[in-house]
Amino acid sequence: MDINKLQRENIRNLRPYSTARDEYKGQASIFLDANENSYGSPRSPRSPETALTKDYNRYPDPLQLDLKEAISKIKGVPIENTFLGNGSDEAIDLLFRAFCEPGQDNVVILPPTYGMYEVSAGINNVAIRKVNLLPSFQLDLDGIAEAIDEHTKLIFICSPNNPTGNSIVRTDIETVLANFNGLVVIDEAYINYAKQRTFIKELTEYPNLVVLQTFSKAWGLAALRLGMAFASRPVIDVLNKVKPPYNINQATQDIALDALKNIEQVNEWIKVTVAERESLGNALAALPMVKKVYPSDANFILIEVDDALNTYNSLVEHGIIIRDRSKVTLCEGCLRITIGTVEENKILLETLKTL
Repeated sequence: MDINKLQRENIRNLRPYSTARDEYKGQASIFLDANENSYGSPRSPRSPETALTKDYNRYPDPLQLDLKEAISKIKGVPIENTFLGNGSDEAIDLLFRAFCEPGQDNVVILPPTYGMYEVSAGINNVAIRKVNLLPSFQLDLDGIAEAIDEHTKLIFICSPNNPTGNSIVRTDIETVLANFNGLVVIDEAYINYAKQRTFIKELTEYPNLVVLQTFSKAWGLAALRLGMAFASRPVIDVLNKVKPPYNINQATQDIALDALKNIEQVNEWIKVTVAERESLGNALAALPMVKKVYPSDANFILIEVDDALNTYNSLVEHGIIIRDRSKVTLCEGCLRITIGTVEENKILLETLKTL
């Protein structure tokens, strides 16, 4: 596959913005190239405990090389195959902007699925073709094949899927990868909670593969808005070409670097969450109001209840917020519940028993 031919013509001919840090490589003691404040960052004499611990007057590394190197050691993916975005949503948006001609190309999404694929398509004036998952929440391979034409540039597969929680059958994903002459984007936001292994190990086998992961779930850094995209070098080069010059701020890079040093803590949180997922699922299944508890490989559970809206509203009155998914395709009557702490899950169950 020739990624250069896949991208939009204007992007192919685009000369990207060159930052001061792009033009200079190496070490120096005096930086007078980027019109920064040379005096440093402000400190608060009244609140030393909240004062900045380092200077942030310099622009951050536009390619986040130190952070990517640390990620590479954990993920086993070379830096040149890694893109960091302001959340996975930035990578999703850039894929539309780089590879989809507005008003001409289309993408395939597989409801029920993550809503930002459709939102980004709408923002970028790119047509979407919906191929609903089967009642088993697995891929409709025949439907996908029928939906694709010469203007189909992207297929989005969320696995484990949001909001259903299940992993997509691996061989089905491989079938799509092998037979589609466009980019297959596998969103693995919840992969840390799944038994299925990540697809990043297959990057060398499929040049059209893009894998999305995030720091927002297992890493507990949702407030940072830091997402990862792993793909072949030509795809990463295109994403770096069209992204904003300094899309990941220095504070985010610093916090993420510190977090990567605490992988043992993250692994412990994952272990506890998975155990609580099983325990909560069993407890929910025993409640009279619950008609079905769907299997989950994520950090949430989808359940079907007798009266989804009323149950949701009743929990809100008790200060417990879950997600009403009853109006989503194939999720009629369903609620999505994130796995909380042991105490939070206990309170949830006790409250549901009183409804």
